[in-house]
Amino acid sequence: MDLSYILNELGEDREHYYNAVSPPIIQSSNFTFNTVAEIRHALADEFEGNLYSRGNNPTVDILRKKLAALDHAEDALIFSSGVAAITVPLLALLKSGDHVIAVKSGYSWTMRFFREFLSKFGVETTFVDGNIFQNFESAAQYNTKLIFLESPNTFTYELQDIKQVAAFAKTRNIITLIDNSYCSAIYQKPILHGIDLVCQSATKYIGGHSDVMAGVLTGSRQLIKQIFSNEFMNIGAVVSPHSAWLLLRGLRTLPLRLSRSYATTQIITEWLSNHNAVETVIWPFASTFPQKALAQQQMEGCGGLFSFTLKHSSFQKIEEFCNKLKHILLAVSWGGHESLVMPAISGISQNSYEQTNRHHQLIRMYVGLEDPAYLIDDLQQALSTV
Repeated sequence: MDLSYILNELGEDREHYYNAVSPPIIQSSNFTFNTVAEIRHALADEFEGNLYSRGNNPTVDILRKKLAALDHAEDALIFSSGVAAITVPLLALLKSGDHVIAVKSGYSWTMRFFREFLSKFGVETTFVDGNIFQNFESAAQYNTKLIFLESPNTFTYELQDIKQVAAFAKTRNIITLIDNSYCSAIYQKPILHGIDLVCQSATKYIGGHSDVMAGVLTGSRQLIKQIFSNEFMNIGAVVSPHSAWLLLRGLRTLPLRLSRSYATTQIITEWLSNHNAVETVIWPFASTFPQKALAQQQMEGCGGLFSFTLKHSSFQKIEEFCNKLKHILLAVSWGGHESLVMPAISGISQNSYEQTNRHHQLIRMYVGLEDPAYLIDDLQQALSTV
């Protein structure tokens, strides 16, 4: 299916809403029926129609169609946050006595869910170094029901061989779920590599304007309906019609924004790599990245998120550098029009800082849509202090 068709036409039956170019926000929480038989039919299967917006909503349905098509999936669910798009399917697919294999370097709230939440309900998780495929084989047990991947992760960018893990999982009837927030469907399509379910934070690149929170899950219609009919409907972590409309707006420019961010990141990472105050630059397409060949094999590109370290990486110097930035903002998240930095020391006290711990030294940067020279000037004046 053509990308331009997905972004601009798919699901948009304009004759149903006055031929408006932009889809309307159907803000209604409730929908009426002409007969009792009609409402009885709708209650029997909320997945197939509009009854109550905790289940389906016309504006959200347009977004579902587009996001499923982008991922080469049969269907999609939209959630109120990225973490809900991860945790709700895990709750739906796992039960007491099950075993999960998860990469150990994933998003902090995902790791916390595995360690502190699922363990309370008798689900055991084995965390593995996903860089090495054999670790998945070694960790598999008779009761392993799911493998969770995050490739790349969003601080040190370790990758997993998606195709190889998916093929192994299928031999054991293990469901695979991947967090694809770093690449989005534009630059990585895990379902084409054999993955069962793909989630991502739509707050990031899909929204694109730092003004909406949401998550998306895509996969087979059978799995999506199974999740919808139980945990999705019960937990109620649904996206609002207005948020869905903002995400539709973001989709219109998604390829353009990602392309711009990717191109500028190539310039910024190369410039930083040659700066005498910078020790290392960590980015999947950097010449020094140990998994660059795998990145080129399963990713068509990537957005503007990378990390770097300073040669003089004391707690004070890292903090001083970040505080000196004038135009690059200090903030978490990424995916909007504005460039951001977040140092690892944001979550570390000075007494806990270990100067020999590489992870403590990391400064994560997201490259937005500004001119490359504008960002380099800001980095240069801040680096001059260290």
